[in-house]
Amino acid sequence: MVEVFNALVRSLNNLQDGRIWSRLIGPAVVALLVWLLLAFFALDWFVAQLLDFPPLTWLTGWGALWLAKVLAWVGGWLAVFALAYMTSMLLAAIFVVPLLAQEIGDREYPDVTRKGDDSVVASTANSLIAATGFIIGWIGTLPLWLIPGMGLVLPIYWLAWLNRRTFAYDALALHATKDEWKAIFARHRGKLLLLGVLLGLLAHVPFVGLLAPAFGALAYVHYGLEALRRERDAAAVIIEGEARRV
Repeated sequence: MVEVFNALVRSLNNLQDGRIWSRLIGPAVVALLVWLLLAFFALDWFVAQLLDFPPLTWLTGWGALWLAKVLAWVGGWLAVFALAYMTSMLLAAIFVVPLLAQEIGDREYPDVTRKGDDSVVASTANSLIAATGFIIGWIGTLPLWLIPGMGLVLPIYWLAWLNRRTFAYDALALHATKDEWKAIFARHRGKLLLLGVLLGLLAHVPFVGLLAPAFGALAYVHYGLEALRRERDAAAVIIEGEARRV
């Protein structure tokens, strides 16, 4: 929990830098435009499609057409929001994270040397795989939203999963080897998901949520680089201890 808190505090401190804001604004503007376009051109159609599929058809058959319409509109708006957020996150992962990792790494983590392979192709592939999994999981669990409370829990969970699946890899692509990344993910996967949950909650705050994907990229960069620093320090201590025994 301390690592998550530190990553968020350091990210908030970075907001005093105007260059950081230039990284955050781009994905936020795109998210807003995508949100508005989807709402204007596709929302009515998507709501109509939802009304033609279970479990909403069951509600209609039971005479609760009004409830089916309410749930369809709620689902439609959540879908618009999710697609806008996902679009902004893809842009942040592919274009913003590499810049942040380089700038933040050089300035605040100069002792963490670059040993990774910062591949645009690998980063893009990772982001697209994450987006595909997010869409499949989001749509596949729609029927569960009728369970009381799940309509609040599931959207947050899938945003948290998308945050972790996308940013946890991209944040360390420039600095960590594959073995280092696997070790960090294995040890920190729960905390990385918790960071994703907090960012998912932030994403639901009006207007502020538009900045959530790029701010999330910044937070994951801080978390990842600090975790990598500690991983290497621990490895150095072990190697030094073994050398002394020899």
